[in-house]
Amino acid sequence: MSISLTVLYLLADNLFTWSADWAWGLPLIVLTVLMHVLGLLFISQRIVHGSFGHRIERRHPKVAFVVVLGATTLLATCLHGLEAGVWAYAYRFLDALPDGKSSMLYSLNAMTSYGHTNLALADHWHLMGAMEALNGWLLFGLTTAFLFSVIEKIRVAGVRPEHS
Repeated sequence: MSISLTVLYLLADNLFTWSADWAWGLPLIVLTVLMHVLGLLFISQRIVHGSFGHRIERRHPKVAFVVVLGATTLLATCLHGLEAGVWAYAYRFLDALPDGKSSMLYSLNAMTSYGHTNLALADHWHLMGAMEALNGWLLFGLTTAFLFSVIEKIRVAGVRPEHS
């Protein structure tokens, strides 16, 4: 049997057994990405572009850099935790894991691709765990781009000439 026929057979065979994973995983990915984008917009408006950052920025640009970047990183980390909690809740709802603590630990492991625990989803939910890992890559990519833009904004603001 050729490789392409083997792949086609596996896809056709798993398409029906994985339909629930896709039905739950795709909406969760969309939901968490939307949550992430809205959360990053909120962080941007309140911390980065808010009056707090501008007050410190004028007098102490290095302090502003540390404070704004630190606050932004803390809030983005909390946002990732909240999104992992959404997946953990779904795992509990689907009875894919035994309790909330296990669900949250599994979710954080899957989202970060750390995968260092002995926890495993029920067999028919394995694809959903892989989909959460994909979701984590997307979310961490958005966070990385956002943090880069924050660093660039603060750097540019720090070298801007003062208007007296």
